[in-house]
Amino acid sequence: MLKKMLLAVAAMVVAMGMAFAQVDVNKADQAALDTVKGVGPAKSKAILEERSKGEFKDWADFQKRVKGIGGKNAAKLSEAGLQVNGKSLEGAAAKPADTKVAEAKKEPAKK
Repeated sequence: MLKKMLLAVAAMVVAMGMAFAQVDVNKADQAALDTVKGVGPAKSKAILEERSKGEFKDWADFQKRVKGIGGKNAAKLSEAGLQVNGKSLEGAAAKPADTKVAEAKKEPAKK
């Protein structure tokens, strides 16, 4: 019984590690691209078709050449583990500060 539980825990750890794996658009096949949240069969096919014309130089080149990949979508894909030449999109994980909280602290309480 204990062996089965340990085996199940080990399998979950391996699966979690695979879920957060980094996938480089210049090296991945269609199956690997499909593992990235937000990339389905149609998008991975479009990525591979563009890559057949030449590797992507950087995120700007990737966004320019693959239809449907804009700034917001690129940031989401980068957060999900997609990389271009081994690099994530700069600022993709950064979230803007909550300005309403900062403004509320500056204003004195009204009586």
